[in-house]
Amino acid sequence: MPSLLQRYSLQCRKIKSLENKHQLDERSVRLIAVSKTRSSEEIACLYRAGQQDFGENYLQDALPKQRALTHLAIYWHFIGPIQSNKTRDVARYFQWVHSVERLKIAQRLAQQRPSFLPKLNICLQVNVDEESRKSGFLIDELEEVIEPILSLKGLKLRGLMAIPRATSKIDEQRKSFRRLAAAKSQINAKFGLQLDTLSMGMSSDLSSAIAEGATMVRVGTAIFGQRQKSVQK
Repeated sequence: MPSLLQRYSLQCRKIKSLENKHQLDERSVRLIAVSKTRSSEEIACLYRAGQQDFGENYLQDALPKQRALTHLAIYWHFIGPIQSNKTRDVARYFQWVHSVERLKIAQRLAQQRPSFLPKLNICLQVNVDEESRKSGFLIDELEEVIEPILSLKGLKLRGLMAIPRATSKIDEQRKSFRRLAAAKSQINAKFGLQLDTLSMGMSSDLSSAIAEGATMVRVGTAIFGQRQKSVQK
C-alpha cells in the first residue's frame, strides 16, 4: 500500500502532467491538501515534503492542529459549511475561506477579521448544478451580491468555488466546471474585476477541473487515504 508521501508525490506529478497537457504555466494549479480528521503529524510530514496549503472542514478539528503547528508557515483554507456562531474563529485563524455561501456569512467574517491581519481571501460557493440539497449561490444570484461583498472591509474576494454533482462521466464533470469558469469571466467583465481563483476539483474529478481552468484543487482521499471518522462541527 502506498505511503502518505508516495500518494502525495503521485498527486503532485499528476497535477504537473495536467498543466503540461493543457499548456498551463508551471504551478498554475495550487494543491490544497484536505486534512480534515487527519493528524497534525501527518500535516507536518507533508509540510516537510513541500506542501503549504491545507484545507479543513471542521473548526473543532482544525483549531487544535493549528495550535500544534504554529511554528510552520502553513496556509489554512476553510472549505466546509460555516455556521454563524463559528465565523469569529474562522475569520481569525484562516487565510482563505472557500465556502462563503451567504451574504450574511461574508458580513460576519468581515466584521470579525482582526484589523492586524491581512484581508481574508474568500471565494463564493456556487451551487453550479442547482441541486436542492446543496447550499451556495445560484449562478443567477451572483451578480447581485458582488458589490455588497466588495464593499466589506477585511475581505478580499478572489473567486468562486463549487462542488458539482457527483458523476463519473467526464463530459458531465467538465460541463459543470465550465459553467463556473464562465460565471467568473462574466463577473470580471461586468464589474471590471480580476478575480483569479477557481476552487474546483477533488480527488475524483481533478483532471476535468484542471481542463476547465481550476486554479485550486482540493484533494483529500487521494493523498491521505480513506477518511477517518468525522469530527462534529
